[in-house]
Amino acid sequence: MGRKQVIFIALLIAILVLLPVVVKKDNIINLALLVLLYICLASSWNILGGYTGQTNLGHAAFFGLGALSTRFLWMSGWSLLPSVLAGGLLAVAFALLIGIPAFRLRGVYFAIGTLALAQILYITVGNVFSDISSLRPQDLATYQLVPRYYFFLVLALLITGTTYLLVNSKLGLGMMAVREEEEAAESLGVSALKHKLLALSISAFFAGLSGGAFAYYHVGYYPRFPFSPEWTFDSMMMVYIGGAGTIIGPIIGALFFVVVRELLALKLVELHLIVFGILFILVVLFLPGGFVEAWKKMQAAFARRSKERGVKVSFQTTDD
Repeated sequence: MGRKQVIFIALLIAILVLLPVVVKKDNIINLALLVLLYICLASSWNILGGYTGQTNLGHAAFFGLGALSTRFLWMSGWSLLPSVLAGGLLAVAFALLIGIPAFRLRGVYFAIGTLALAQILYITVGNVFSDISSLRPQDLATYQLVPRYYFFLVLALLITGTTYLLVNSKLGLGMMAVREEEEAAESLGVSALKHKLLALSISAFFAGLSGGAFAYYHVGYYPRFPFSPEWTFDSMMMVYIGGAGTIIGPIIGALFFVVVRELLALKLVELHLIVFGILFILVVLFLPGGFVEAWKKMQAAFARRSKERGVKVSFQTTDD
């Protein structure tokens, strides 16, 4: 990264750190917290879907397993951090369990297979754990939003930073080679199965951690709720809106998704989901590479016009 980019990122992190100090309204802190949650989820999905090219429709299973195990361990007396870490590791164990048979499927069949596995978990958890999971009275008495905001902020920085290091490593190059052409990557000595399993494990681990943070954040919810397919499809939507296979794409997509959804929910209470769905379709149709690709095209067009103007000016000077 260049010096300007480093300075910009440092300023952005400083603003996020100071946000609860400057802003005292809980609704603003809660909105920022939701953006950070979706950044975590979208970035974790992007590792497998964006950089490795494997469309995972069962991402909610990893998120739900992290939430379920973290909530159970934390409510049983474990400390928060070990509980969240255990949730991430459980998600990895499930990912490795289904990874080898699932990766025998390709394309749309892999996507349908992962969706089916996630739906099995969704239904099973709903049948086994049918009661609402609520915080203990002592936890409710000491509940504060700011510590949870910082927890999500640290997690979002961890996932984003790890993703940056990953995609700029040899492993990341192998993942992107598999995405572009699996057979060609295999012919060059890149093990497609190995890289897909590693990408799945990392993606599942971060989704499990995000689920653990979700369990720490919510006061009460049905245990099946984090397994809902909407967590998968929302993650995909944010990645494609921002730009798949990029670092900043999921961040832009999450910010756009949360802010626009909340505004539409306030203005169009009954129709906001339909309007948002139409808006997403328009973005996919006219901006297939997301906002990141659109910005690159704008920069390229601006540079081309500037160059053409420079050539015209030089011609005019020569003629004179």
